[in-house]
Amino acid sequence: MLGEQADDTKGVIDMAVNAKLTAIIIDCAAPKALAEFYQNITGWPITHSDDDSAYLGGGPVQLAFQRVDGYEGPGWPDAAKHAHLDFAVADVDVATKELLASGATKPDYQPGEGQWTVLADPEGHLFCIAAA
Repeated sequence: MLGEQADDTKGVIDMAVNAKLTAIIIDCAAPKALAEFYQNITGWPITHSDDDSAYLGGGPVQLAFQRVDGYEGPGWPDAAKHAHLDFAVADVDVATKELLASGATKPDYQPGEGQWTVLADPEGHLFCIAAA
């Protein structure tokens, strides 16, 4: 109509929910075993564990694992999009050796020109470590 401005925000809700993130939950086959692996990385306590889920960390955000029947980890490299975790460590070479001894694997494909190292947990979820 004449004299009206176009509404460029049509369909956009003008509010902030202001929700608090409490957990990042990762699908897996063996929640307790994966929680123990990540406990070794973070030093966080396992706060809950049963056959279907395990939670790690007592802070404001927990890392959790939920059992999914028939779960298969992601491929790498892979055209599909996947989330991953990034960790800062004091010594990347030492941490890499320790994590490999704990069950991680190191894929051949390593992007980033040495700025970080890509590893996969025992179920194939990718994570990166970089110097703190």
